[in-house]
Amino acid sequence: MDHEADAYRTDLMTITRYVLNEQSRNPEARGDLTILLSHIVLGCKFVASAVNKAGLAKLIGLAGETNVQAKEQKKLDVLSNEVFVKALVSSGRTCVLVSEEDEEATFVEPALRGKYCVCFDPLDGSSNIDCGVSIGTIFGIYMIKDKENVTLEDVLQPGKNMVAAGYCMYGSSCTLVLSTGNGVNGFTLDPSLGEFILTHPDIKIPNKGKIYSVNEGNAKNWDEPTAKFVEKCKFPKDGSSPKSLRYIGSMVADVHRTLLYGGVFLYPADKKSPNGKLRVLYEVFPMSFLMEQAGGQSFTGKQRALDLIPTKIHERSPIFLGSYEDVEEIKGLYAEQAK
Repeated sequence: MDHEADAYRTDLMTITRYVLNEQSRNPEARGDLTILLSHIVLGCKFVASAVNKAGLAKLIGLAGETNVQAKEQKKLDVLSNEVFVKALVSSGRTCVLVSEEDEEATFVEPALRGKYCVCFDPLDGSSNIDCGVSIGTIFGIYMIKDKENVTLEDVLQPGKNMVAAGYCMYGSSCTLVLSTGNGVNGFTLDPSLGEFILTHPDIKIPNKGKIYSVNEGNAKNWDEPTAKFVEKCKFPKDGSSPKSLRYIGSMVADVHRTLLYGGVFLYPADKKSPNGKLRVLYEVFPMSFLMEQAGGQSFTGKQRALDLIPTKIHERSPIFLGSYEDVEEIKGLYAEQAK
């Protein structure tokens, strides 16, 4: 046994160590966010384990319920939701939770309340479980002013107020990407240690990318700026090479690739879904926060995504996010149309 080689494995930047380091940079921090994040990390480890065993454990079959988004719920959705609700409530640091799976917000009982609100999608892309495509958990964290008198209004904040956001992708490896407002870092789960290790420090999205990611099956219903942009990606007029199309259909996987390789991910409004398809609080906001922290942009077709003020917890919005220059081009096309 090579003890020397093993020794270096104890000097790893784990996610716990990273978050504690971040905490020590804020002298006024009391460790509440650190504790909350450690509970989210535990939830992610649990779901990663369940996803890996899904086929074997017969968790794949439908749970027989339909969630508020009218998606057929898989048993794994239900399980993941329960895992995160319990993990977040037991942290003692949350006062209200918003989940994609629950029609109403969950208000934590007063004795267990803390100062944070967490909005999350416990298992995004769960219809892809059967075919082994990457799926993930998305979360965004806000601070609530008065935890004793928290209302739904306190949850409906613009995305720019978030204190932290991230996602955990369950794929060929289990990767957790996190921002606490000071850049973006990626951690990979080492199954032998049961720890998330820093593998992608200070992620920066390329300024311009060679990939566009969109469901082209909806093309006949697109508005003019979206159609023009995709046409330019395929048939550039300036002599540059066409962009490659990559679309997985699982938001976590598509955004993860966009973050690492650059390019643009778009889910525009169309005639069928005039308000877009993706939910503001637990899909659009966390991913937009990460994208901006990594040097990219996020746009709704009308405004910066993080400036949007939602009016309902399951509100939807169109979204264009990715490399700064690519999103700038989309903004230009919408500005032209508005003239």
